[in-house]
Amino acid sequence: MKKLLKYMKGYYRECALSPLFKLIEALLELFIPLVVAQIIDVGIANNDIGYIVKMSLFMALLGLVGLGLAIVAQYFAARAAVGFSTRVRGVLFNHVMRLSPTELDSLGGSTVVTRLTSDMNQVQNGVNMTLRLLLRSPFVVFGAMIMAFTVDVPSALIFTVIIPILAVVVFAIMLSTIPLYRRVQAKLDRILLLTRENLSGARVVRAFGREENESAMFAESNSALTAAQTHVGRISALLNPLTFVLINAAILYLIYTGALRVEMGVLTQGAVIALYNYMSQILTELIKLANLIIIMTKGVVSGRRVSAVLDIPAGIPEGESVPAPVEGAPLVKFTDVALTYRSAAAPALQNIDLTADRGEIIGVIGGTGSGKSTLVNLLWRAYDATEGELQINGHPIADYPLAYLRQQVGIVPQRAELFRGTIRENLMYGNENATDEELWAALESAQAASFVREKDGGLDHLCEAGGRNLSGGQRQRLTIARALCRRPRILILDDSASALDFATDAALRKSLRELDYTPTVFIVSQRTSSIRHADRILVLDDGLAVGCGTHDELLSSCAVYREIYESQYKKEDAAIKKEDAANGN
Repeated sequence: MKKLLKYMKGYYRECALSPLFKLIEALLELFIPLVVAQIIDVGIANNDIGYIVKMSLFMALLGLVGLGLAIVAQYFAARAAVGFSTRVRGVLFNHVMRLSPTELDSLGGSTVVTRLTSDMNQVQNGVNMTLRLLLRSPFVVFGAMIMAFTVDVPSALIFTVIIPILAVVVFAIMLSTIPLYRRVQAKLDRILLLTRENLSGARVVRAFGREENESAMFAESNSALTAAQTHVGRISALLNPLTFVLINAAILYLIYTGALRVEMGVLTQGAVIALYNYMSQILTELIKLANLIIIMTKGVVSGRRVSAVLDIPAGIPEGESVPAPVEGAPLVKFTDVALTYRSAAAPALQNIDLTADRGEIIGVIGGTGSGKSTLVNLLWRAYDATEGELQINGHPIADYPLAYLRQQVGIVPQRAELFRGTIRENLMYGNENATDEELWAALESAQAASFVREKDGGLDHLCEAGGRNLSGGQRQRLTIARALCRRPRILILDDSASALDFATDAALRKSLRELDYTPTVFIVSQRTSSIRHADRILVLDDGLAVGCGTHDELLSSCAVYREIYESQYKKEDAAIKKEDAANGN
């Protein structure tokens, strides 16, 4: 939590003024019992109506001034808390955006959402209440004790006994609940994960009739969260009754001893009332302090969770300037590259050797889990090789600034991800300065122009979140067009034509060869027809390169490729012959 305090910079004035105004308001409140005592001992005792009215008006004035001070103090506290939480939330979001995919995989999406929402709300509430009450409540407690000694020393001795006992109770409960609140937040993460998965996969859940199973899993996690909250709630709930019991016991003692001293003539009735009011003030402030401690405990736990995310090293080591290309070096070169994911038992890739020159089309094929996506993800440094070296233009890929490297790469991921907004806005993710002519050219190359023209508004047609109002093939073609808007030197198609029919797939590959900026294209596919005419095809099997060559070479030399091809041959043979005929082969 301490690490977050640096983001309070700029709100130091509010952090000083809020407690200051609260302390002045508390000071005025401490004079109220003395005014009441004077009304009883002087005004009522002497039947002096004018004195009673005068002192009553003075007490009302103290109340109004105190109210004004409290409002000002709460304004400054809210301003500091909201500004602080806004700043931290922005820093946290930017930090998460700069984390590597490895770190994001470890955190999990639901955990990040919890940190940005629930945890930040707890931190904001904790800061707000701390500024308002952390100094005020102890000030009133000890101030009331001191004022009680100015009224009557023997009667005020009970204050010196009860306050330490109350402090022990309050801090014991606080220390016991901090780890419990941490567990509650962890269980809340689990609830958010289940909710997120079921909302995003609602169609799959219904299609397989798993509603009852998912509901049962949610109910189990919800029950665990409820049990944890109930357990910590029971402990926290002891604060109010214990403080009430102790304070009321002290009040009983105070009234009893006060009555005896009044009867003896050494204490006035007004003094007893003043002492009673001071004890009541202590009770009120301790209740506030108890609730504040619960809020602070939640805030501290949430602050630590936020700090834990901020402590994760952000970004990837990168070069400061773009190195000059090495003459004669291939555009891309893998040399004995291997990658082992964090906490994985075995490498996802190993012993990969591959070169690709400008304008070449490289096909990548293999069974599920063979490492195809892992291989192409190395090209934009989603992950870094754990062994070997990947070079771009003759230099290690780590020598390039990330911004420059990723500007040179156009990525079409396996899952066609679109954002809520117009088609134009989605395409301009690839190039924010693209003109309409460039957007239409990218759509033409991606075989998407025809259906975009048919949409209401064309480029200004609204896409729902995730592209839910588009078909799978339309989403894939728009994501391809988005990558082409960047005019990349390296284009990665990671199984991005799986929803396209054979004719559209063939037309897409033909248009890629005709691009005027001749990018190097990496096509990851499960279909041999999609990579059949690639300049070279890399065959992966369980993370190993088991073949590399043209389609005809691999049919005769690579058993894995031949097996994949023959398993698809009957389905694809007609489409391949039609494509060959169209190309004049």
